[in-house]
Amino acid sequence: MNALKKTLAVTSLVLTLPVIATTAQAFETSANVTLTTDYKFRGISQNDTSPAIQGGFDVAFENGIYIGTWGSMVDFDDPDSSDADLELDYYIGYGGNFSEDVSYDISYLYYDYPSSDSTDFSPYGKRDLDYQEVSASVSYSDATLGFAYSDDYWLETGEFVYVYGDYSLSLPHEFSLDFHYGFNSFEFDSNDSNPKDASQAFLGDGEDSYSDYSITLNKSYSGLDFSLSWIDTDLDKDECWGTDWCESSVVFAISKSL
Repeated sequence: MNALKKTLAVTSLVLTLPVIATTAQAFETSANVTLTTDYKFRGISQNDTSPAIQGGFDVAFENGIYIGTWGSMVDFDDPDSSDADLELDYYIGYGGNFSEDVSYDISYLYYDYPSSDSTDFSPYGKRDLDYQEVSASVSYSDATLGFAYSDDYWLETGEFVYVYGDYSLSLPHEFSLDFHYGFNSFEFDSNDSNPKDASQAFLGDGEDSYSDYSITLNKSYSGLDFSLSWIDTDLDKDECWGTDWCESSVVFAISKSL
């Protein structure tokens, strides 16, 4: 995403704040910090399979509107072509209930990599890492269905659609088990007959889609939240830029709500 789009996105958020303040006087703030053995996003490591520190801050208003920011260490240096070391996400959304059991959420997210306005990321050439998404989800009891859409995904790789499903199962002794499946679909593949389109492909080896899935065991104890996740994709090494970022792994995380 170019600088003009980024400026417009941030300006839109700033201009929205006075409206929010006048329509919702009552609000709650929350924050969190996490230490994780890897930052995996949609099944792919964002920190070169290394530990990461993460944290976020949210403001939730009584009328269902919320705004927030979240950040994490990142490392895309495995191909030795990107100097990004920080991801900062900014978001605004609205959530509510259709009934006692059915809820919904819609949001706008901007993914910012402030230490890397653009990068020469082989095989893409010089590209901007920043991008935006809109997303929506509907939850019934412990199950959630949702989607996200980007008009120009990470590294300017074209349109992207993400469809996912989650289910949370309560276990004895206040444990819970979360199941996740996501389907990632991209506009271009690397075997496209048009060389320009092929160079925009997000994945390698001719792929234009992939699935990610995870199973996570959760437990809260002494004010801390613990999670142990098995995370995997159906991508092989060639489809994942020759890295092990997409391989099956176990991720352990400790979080604290502030």
